[in-house]
Amino acid sequence: MPASNSPTARRRRLGVELRRLRENAGMTGEEAAERMAWSGSKLSRIERGQVATNSDDVRDLLDLYKVEDMGLRTSLVTLARESRRRGWWHVYGDVMPERFEVYLGLEPEAAVLRFYQAQIVPGLFQTEAYARALLEAHPASVAPEEVERRVELRIRRRELLFSERSPSPHVWVVLDESVLHRPVGGPHVMADQIAYLLEAGRRTQVTVQVVPFGIGVHSGLDGAFDILEFPESDIHTPKLVHLENLTSSLYIEKAKEVHFYTVAFEHLRTAALHPERTRQVLAEMERAMRARAQDDE
Repeated sequence: MPASNSPTARRRRLGVELRRLRENAGMTGEEAAERMAWSGSKLSRIERGQVATNSDDVRDLLDLYKVEDMGLRTSLVTLARESRRRGWWHVYGDVMPERFEVYLGLEPEAAVLRFYQAQIVPGLFQTEAYARALLEAHPASVAPEEVERRVELRIRRRELLFSERSPSPHVWVVLDESVLHRPVGGPHVMADQIAYLLEAGRRTQVTVQVVPFGIGVHSGLDGAFDILEFPESDIHTPKLVHLENLTSSLYIEKAKEVHFYTVAFEHLRTAALHPERTRQVLAEMERAMRARAQDDE
């Protein structure tokens, strides 16, 4: 189990190992939960990495599964202890939705990130001015100082993800063309945002594609989604899908449903313009937005 600085990722790795040991012991989740005098949902949440657990509970589970390897026992108990630590994002807890903590913990652990957006630029690639304009347009009143803190969080998230100190995931961004035509923050802000997308697409680990209007109906018309793909060593939950709306987040892990979204993304990627042609379109849209900005002055 490779080391991780994310308590969320540690919970997830611990859950994967505990589920593997339970299955090796020939127990169902219901049987193990009953033997522990727990609810089935408690064990399920632990195995899925949705909640932290304490060292005593882990020791009891290892006893139940008859795990005698002292090295493994020590490793998992340590993992449980470290999974209860606070993540780097804790300092932004006053302005960050609690539901987003899980995502922030998992994102740096992914080997591949796939984003599809039909309305806005994904948060990971938003400029400060673009993000500020979106936050100021939120239906809930947001104080100016909170807006600035949320913008700071987005920038910090990007810096950590693409830090040279650790391997960065490959990021695949597919945007509906409508994203480029919506002048969030005005033409000048949008021109800078498109320029940033153009620059980001030149990174070796980032691919940006645009689905043109001319395609017509496509597999992304039902809304935006993200797919997080983890290293192959994580055999239980190699992928998960993240869906978000104004008030909640949903994480999809069932293989059949994840496959559905994976196929949808592949259809979108195939329908989208080639990355090189996308760069040409982005450059054209940047020039058009800058011309609009000049006309507005």
